[in-house]
Amino acid sequence: MTLGKILLVLGIAELVAPRRVVDFLMGLATEEGSDVELRQWVYTAARVEGAVILLWVLWRSVTKRAARLTDGS
Repeated sequence: MTLGKILLVLGIAELVAPRRVVDFLMGLATEEGSDVELRQWVYTAARVEGAVILLWVLWRSVTKRAARLTDGS
């Protein structure tokens, strides 16, 4: 369940502010002072990834809830 919450926050962040998320993660992945230029589509891909993550988390939540309801009947 904790992983689902982490993914939910990441998905929302990528959907709302993809440039900030990508720039932060690229700062972690590259050495300080290195000159890396990202193409514009990277931010669009991050936004799409955020939407897919959100849909997956929500779908998983709904199916788990439905399974609990049918098992309880």
